[in-house]
Amino acid sequence: MTEFDAVVVGAGPNGLAAAVTLARAGLRVVVYERNSTPGGGARTAELTLPGFHHDVCSAVHPLALASPFFREFQLDRRIDLQLPGASFAHPLDDGRAGIAYRDLDRTAAELGPDGGAYAALMRPLVDQADRVARLTGDTLLRVPEHPVLAARFGLRVLEQGTPLWNLRFSDDLAPAMLSGVAAHAIRSMPSPTTAGAGLALTAHAHARGWPIPVGGTQAIIDAMIDDLVAHGGSVVTDAEVTDLRALPSSRAIILDTTPRALLDLAGDRLPAVYSRELESFEYGNAAAKVDFALDAPIPWANAGVRQAGTVHLGGTRAQIAAAERTVAAGRHSDAPYVLISQPTVVDGSRAPAGKHTAWAYTHVPAGSDIDQTEAVTAQIERFAPGFRDTILASSSRTAIDLQEYNPNYIGGDIASGAASILQLLKRPVLSPDPWRTPLDGVYLCSSSTSPGPGVHGLNGWHAARSALRRTFGIEALPDLSIGA
Repeated sequence: MTEFDAVVVGAGPNGLAAAVTLARAGLRVVVYERNSTPGGGARTAELTLPGFHHDVCSAVHPLALASPFFREFQLDRRIDLQLPGASFAHPLDDGRAGIAYRDLDRTAAELGPDGGAYAALMRPLVDQADRVARLTGDTLLRVPEHPVLAARFGLRVLEQGTPLWNLRFSDDLAPAMLSGVAAHAIRSMPSPTTAGAGLALTAHAHARGWPIPVGGTQAIIDAMIDDLVAHGGSVVTDAEVTDLRALPSSRAIILDTTPRALLDLAGDRLPAVYSRELESFEYGNAAAKVDFALDAPIPWANAGVRQAGTVHLGGTRAQIAAAERTVAAGRHSDAPYVLISQPTVVDGSRAPAGKHTAWAYTHVPAGSDIDQTEAVTAQIERFAPGFRDTILASSSRTAIDLQEYNPNYIGGDIASGAASILQLLKRPVLSPDPWRTPLDGVYLCSSSTSPGPGVHGLNGWHAARSALRRTFGIEALPDLSIGA
């Protein structure tokens, strides 16, 4: 008899999603985590000053309410997810700002001459946002469940992912808003992958909102671990795994690691053809992060921006595209794209009374070791004069620092793999079941697998479902709901 039914390596959102699913199926599950605290890219810690709680990597969670896994898991009933007055905002230099409310009509009404065009672009996706989440939450090699929606989504991706992206617009504001969200993909734009990511995330912004977990992103991890333990599973921390053969005996191994790590863990046990596929898997450009402890809210020049949980900085669509092209060419931008989260808009527990926190990242070339504190501060000051005067302390992590914290972030690539068209089809291999490896009972579930990056648990959920069918012969999916 094996010591466990399943061993999971990595206690990030995907590893824990796999563990929860397997434990709910009645299997004996253990999770090994190299760090002293579970969570991977979903942790919260005091990074600047005592009493100021910062999200170590991910901060705002558009898919916490939309992910099919989290909806099955009923995450919104397990933790306190607060919705800010606006999902995101995008200020321009002239004082105007695009504000993405959960009401699409209200958003469009404030966009001036392009309001109608923006609404027409987004409405079919907003009205079917849950189906959009299912469409984008699986491998692209499967026949879509709703082909008409898939066609509408695809046509919009072709428009916004090509030089035709400005065809329907006459002003700067609406295109800037769309580009601010599309830039989450960390690639040159326009491109189909940035457009797909941007349109899906924007649909969720207007449909369900972009929630912020009270207390920090760690709350998501804690809820998953609580459920795992309640169903007989366990987590072992400070346990770095360097060889699959060193793991306890089990019928299945689920790896929340990159393809590169799988090559190291498996040694020469992998078939040569599969090894070459993993070796050819490409990693993308990187992020660098800065956290701030503040004496006051960020003093945005446009007052409407102050209600948004997320703020995209970089100016117009053309300016953001130029900044992302610079990074793609291997250089640091002088006017970089910056993504801001201001969680204390809805969560006063993140800082002492009257104080605030701000989370920020910018894009840099892979492997960058250059501190981005000044570049980020200058971009915030550009749209929020007086910001420097509110800073009590800051904490910076370069791209290399992010890799040292989490080996899945190779070169600082927080997506664990370039989000190119090829690598969305082939993530990490071309297969309708890309989570399954050629090794008997071994599965891959990190962001390097379909459907890609994000705190949504879908990679782990899909990998666990594959393991249930193929290794354990279990066809019926376990009930993940509270009380089941």
